[in-house]
This record gives sequence, structure tokens and C-alpha cells, in this order.
Amino acid sequence: MSIIGKEAILKVLTGYNPWWRTGAIDQRMAKTYKRFAFFEAMQWLEQRSLRRSVVLRGARRVGKTTIQYQMIQALLDRGVAPQRIVFISMDHPMLKLSGLDEVLDCYHENIHAEQDVYYFFDEIQYAQDWDRWLKIIYDTQPDAQIVATGSASPVLIKGNQESGTGRWSVISVPTLSFYEYCALLDLPRPQLEEAQQVTDLLHMPQTMRGQMMVQLSQVQNYFMRYLQVGGFPELALSDNDLLAQQIMREDVVDKVLKRDLPSLYKIRNVIELERIFLYLCSVSSEIVSIDAIAKELSGVSRSTVETYIQYMESANLIYQSWPVDMAGKKVLKAKPKIYIADAAIRNAVLMDDSVLTNPVQMGKIVETAVYKHVAAFYHSYVTSVGYFRGGRREKEIDIVVDYPHAKNILIEVKYRENAVIPPSDAISELAGESAAAIVVTKSAGDFGIQQTKSGAELLRIPAFAFLYLLGHAEQDGYRKA
Repeated sequence: MSIIGKEAILKVLTGYNPWWRTGAIDQRMAKTYKRFAFFEAMQWLEQRSLRRSVVLRGARRVGKTTIQYQMIQALLDRGVAPQRIVFISMDHPMLKLSGLDEVLDCYHENIHAEQDVYYFFDEIQYAQDWDRWLKIIYDTQPDAQIVATGSASPVLIKGNQESGTGRWSVISVPTLSFYEYCALLDLPRPQLEEAQQVTDLLHMPQTMRGQMMVQLSQVQNYFMRYLQVGGFPELALSDNDLLAQQIMREDVVDKVLKRDLPSLYKIRNVIELERIFLYLCSVSSEIVSIDAIAKELSGVSRSTVETYIQYMESANLIYQSWPVDMAGKKVLKAKPKIYIADAAIRNAVLMDDSVLTNPVQMGKIVETAVYKHVAAFYHSYVTSVGYFRGGRREKEIDIVVDYPHAKNILIEVKYRENAVIPPSDAISELAGESAAAIVVTKSAGDFGIQQTKSGAELLRIPAFAFLYLLGHAEQDGYRKA
């Protein structure tokens, strides 16, 4: 028997679903700007011939709940009866104390008896046996559609593998791309052709590349602020950057480390979790050794470090990038590169004003941003995104887009003035074996084609232009879908 009565449950549900009374959604909840993930989720929701439930996963404050509200708005605009749409936040204290079956019974008994329902579950991982209930709804209510959000990736993916095979699709919602940041703030932006890919620049005349750079230079002045606070929609819109960074520490980091992860994984020593995350912030973009971290953080065991890194990746706080075996070139024993999920998180946690004027630190920040963009862009492709380090001299390429049956894309981040790429660098030596070799530079003037000793070409492109073009190409993909 539930300790929460159905009257109390109904009161909570009514508060979450004002459209039952008004027939419309509050625009402050739905917002105007739509993330890329909104379009991807709507594609699945509208796919009737191949029915799938949708699970949106991502860090706190990236806009998962807003995407759900926008989807609800789209359904209301199409004439779906408001009572057929129910939003249920499993993060609510009272609903956590109730079984999901009790919440659903309360809804059907009081609001809508039929089963042709659009169910929107927020933070679904907090519902007991959530994966079993999604399976039951899917199997027994063929006219129902499900959209859920979750912050713990392995919990969602494990549930999909065990109970949801063929039933739901997990959509990643990363922090804002630089393109989305500019669009969200409605900043002056370049007029670019549709389907303009970064790699297209390799095949353009230099005059066309120059004209494009003139266009892209419009967004250059926004890039530094984006690196500071730009990854989170609400914080990007704030007019107080210091307060935005404080909120990022409290809501994005502290709540995950002190509440979400301990609750989901029964972590007792939160201090150890915080110490490891702080260490990872300081080494973002570097290859890490689990043994070295355990030694540096005396008192923390190797197994604890390894487990907690997996937990932090599950909560979308970090990425792990693994080495890629390129054309038989020997790679080092597998050690991951660690990237904080957004450069702004790293800056907010370290609270070091000098990082933006320190060339070494800026290199780490920009490489973190580049990796996040590349991983987000290719997440739906049959690829993996890693790095290369191997050979006799242990040469390295920062980011490798690894296609299983095609040539790879190589990316080296050289965020400094007049960055030289000598013939002996790995990207120079392997450029001829790749589909594209890209050097991400700092200044707008450091742009164009560099010939390697073998005759292969390297595309040199400033970071702000590279990231903007990736986002532009991603947006065009959703427009055409």
C-alpha cells in the first residue's frame, strides 16, 4: 500500500499538467528556441511504421525537460486533446514514494480513461522498475507514445538492452553547440549555404574559402563567452556570468555529485567522488592513468577511481576518448583521454580567472570544446571518436573519427598563434591515409590549406569557425529529415 494517497498524487499531476485546465502550455516552459534533439525526438514520435519510445539523456540543465514541453506544445498545436498528454516528473519527492503503477492508475481514473496517451516521464531512472513499466506500456498500449528523460546513461542503456530491445531509442542531449549558442541568443550570424560541411573547404578555391571566412568572422567575438558559460541554455541567456558559473557549480556539478550519483549507485564517500572529479577537471583533454590518479589522490583505491569515472561518465559529466588503431600502427596500452562534458563546467569548477589568458589552459579548454562538438555531431553515425598515439616516438593525433569501413578523419587542435605543423607530426604523416586532416587553429588569419611533405593537404581552420560549421551542418541535417 502506498504511503501517498491518490488525492495527493492527483494534485501533483495537476500542477505539472496545466494544459488539462487551460488547453495550452505556458510559453515560459516551452521556450522559443529548439535544440537539435527536439527535431530528432519528434522524428521518432511521428514514425508510425516503426514505433519507438524515446529517451532523452544528458546532463542537468541542458534542456531535456524543455524539449519535452516543446513536444507537448507541438502536439497541442496539432489538435491532440490536452487530457491525452500527461507529464510525470519522477524526481518529485511525492511521486518517488509512489509506485509508477499508482501514478498511472490515478491519471487514468481521473483524467483520461483511454490508452491513446502521450506519456512524458521526466528523470525516469528514479521510478522503481521503470524499464519494466515502459515495456508493459509499450506491449499493452499499442496506441500510446512514450517520451522520457534520464540523467544516468548506463541505467538507461542497460534497461534498453534488458527490457527495451526494439522498443525505445536513446537520444543524447549534449550541452549547446557554438552554433546553437549563437542561435539561442539571436546573435548576428553568417549566411551559409545548406549542407555546408567543414570537409567541403578542402575542395574549394582559396577565394571561396576566404569569402566564407569573412562570413564566419561575424561570430568570432562571441566565442570566448561561449567557452565560459555557453553550454547551458538558461545560463547562456543570463546577464550575470559570475552568477551563471555559481549556478553551474551548484546545479550541474554539486547536485550530481552529492545527490544523483550517491542515490543511484549507493555511494557512501562523496568526498572521494568530488576529489576525483576536481582532478579530472584539471587534466581535461589529457591521457590519464587510473593508477596515477589513485597515487595522486592518496587514500583512494584504484578500483574506486575506475568505478567513479564510469559513474561520472554515466551522469554525462565527462567523456572518455579511447585510442584508435590506425592502419596497423601500434597504439599504446589502452588509456583514455578524459574530457569534461563542457568547457564551461571545467572553468566554473576550477574558479581560476587566469585560465582564459593562459595559452596552455586555453589549449585544453578549446580541445575539450572541439571533442564535445565532434562527439555530438557523429553520435548517430556508425563511427567512434577517439585519439591516436603510437609508433616508436609515441606521436599523437588529438581526435580521430574512426569509420569501420572507410578512411578516418583526423583532427589536431593547435590553439596558439602561428602554430607550426612540422612534417614529422603524426597528422602530417597520416594525412594521406585519411578522408580529411584538419588542424584547428586560433586566429581568423590562420586559415587555408597546408601541403604536407607527401603532397597530402591539411585544412587549417580557426576553432570558432570549425565549431560553428559543425553545428550548421548538424542543423541542416535535422531540417531535411
